[in-house]
Amino acid sequence: METKKHFFAGIIAIVAIAAITIPGSALAQQAGIKRTELQRHDLSTPGREAVQVRIDFAPGAAFGKHIHPGEEIIYVLEGVLEYQVEGKPPVILKAGDVLFIPAGTVHAARNTSSADAQELATYVVEKGKPIVVPVK
Repeated sequence: METKKHFFAGIIAIVAIAAITIPGSALAQQAGIKRTELQRHDLSTPGREAVQVRIDFAPGAAFGKHIHPGEEIIYVLEGVLEYQVEGKPPVILKAGDVLFIPAGTVHAARNTSSADAQELATYVVEKGKPIVVPVK
């Protein structure tokens, strides 16, 4: 019986890791949020990669608190987004605005308008780690 418990615990752990790391998975695709990976390339710094993702926010959609295993560079393509970055007052970004989020910094984003919003997120991260890590 103990063996079955360990087996199922292992399966649950694998599914949880896959949900965080596989593009298009349940955690990567929150309600009203669509993440589309555009490109991924190894960098000249060993163990690091650059990943570009287009993130579409439906009106009022929010992406909860999370971190990244590296830096995030945000460029708002359309709409209005509010970012809450740990230790700083909330910031409102509109099309053409940019934001830099240091590695491991807790932050959250939401579309504060009644129209769609879209951003281009570029991550410079540790290779092989999940791009998005939810935070409680």
